[in-house]
Amino acid sequence: MFAERTGYIVWFSDSKAAKGLDKYGTLHYMSRKMQYAVMYMNADVAEEAVRNLQRLPFVRKIERSYRNEIKTEYEKNVPDKTRFYGL
Repeated sequence: MFAERTGYIVWFSDSKAAKGLDKYGTLHYMSRKMQYAVMYMNADVAEEAVRNLQRLPFVRKIERSYRNEIKTEYEKNVPDKTRFYGL
C-alpha cells in the first residue's frame, strides 16, 4: 500500500543551493539559520540517494532519523493520582 519511508537530516553550508535537495526526496523542513534540512525518501532508494547527496559540494553531513524506530505506544505503569489533588 504505502512505501516504507525513511528520514534524513542533511546539514549544508549553502542555503541557496540546498533548495535543490527536493530532487532526492521529499523536503519536509529547511532551517536557514541552523543550516539543516529534514528529508523523507523511499527506503528502497535511500542508500543510493544518500551516496548522491554526499557528493554534493554544499552538503556537510547526513544523519539518519530514528523516528520510525522510537516506540510511540505508551503504557501506564503508575497509578492515577489525580483523585488526591482534587478539591
